[in-house]
Amino acid sequence: MRTTSLGTTGPAVPVQGLGCMRLLRPSSPSAPDGEAEAYALVNRALDLGVTFLDTADLYGDGYNEELVGRAIRHRRDEVVLGTKFGAVRNPDDSFTTRGDAAYARAACEASLRRLGTDVIDVYYLHRRDPAVPIEESVGAMAELVAEGKVRHLGLSEVTAEELRAAHAVHPIAALQSEWSLCRREIEAVVPTCVELGVGVVPYCPHGRGLLLPGADRQAERLGEIAAELATLPAALREIADEHGVRPGQVALAWVQQRAVEWGLPVVPIPGTTRQRHLEENIAALDIALSAQQLARLDIRIGEAV
Repeated sequence: MRTTSLGTTGPAVPVQGLGCMRLLRPSSPSAPDGEAEAYALVNRALDLGVTFLDTADLYGDGYNEELVGRAIRHRRDEVVLGTKFGAVRNPDDSFTTRGDAAYARAACEASLRRLGTDVIDVYYLHRRDPAVPIEESVGAMAELVAEGKVRHLGLSEVTAEELRAAHAVHPIAALQSEWSLCRREIEAVVPTCVELGVGVVPYCPHGRGLLLPGADRQAERLGEIAAELATLPAALREIADEHGVRPGQVALAWVQQRAVEWGLPVVPIPGTTRQRHLEENIAALDIALSAQQLARLDIRIGEAV
């Protein structure tokens, strides 16, 4: 597995990571066997060099962190471990944000316990708290770095101005944001990432399933973008056939090639629950899309999704 630096100040990571959100939900009916399958998937990823793992305290209300922590306990020194705080689930299943200093510290301590580790490699603010200046949130996170509880800082889904303000307080290693053929809003922030030396960690590079088989049917339920999404999967299938791969691999290869176009570290974190899909995702690293193929995929529908 090739490696890159996660921004100017960040750690060395493989050029593709693993998003762990979908590994197992605590309410899963397959829970008795599910944890063993999740452990096997994580260990297969590590064996293949996918050592950059991403979770969050929100996922499963902390259960996902516990699961990941148990899966890597015997191989912790091989892993660049990222987790997030700041998105809080309400009793009605809606979400609020918390970015105040006291909460940042409490959330970090709780994540360290659940993960079973004494340091988090990349600690992200999951969502900006509009009631708290981002400088305050990042200042509190910087204190965690100074105390040795966190190694590097990241943000998720922020504007260029917010990224710049945060970076002035403490170097930001990574911006995690949704980036796929059908979600491209982050491209307004990428020039600032290049300027500041911030790596980009795209989540949902498959477009939340809209770019996988069956996307045509999903598009029919999305109204005004149905025509665009019907065209895009068709192009994906055609290009996949040209390379002898699956459409989802082409979608992932498109995200990976943003690194070449923009000249910055781009480390997507596709998630999966199956080892076969994990191996397909890794194989996407070997797909080189031509300029003509990239042009066929250049359908900008991001704002409508």
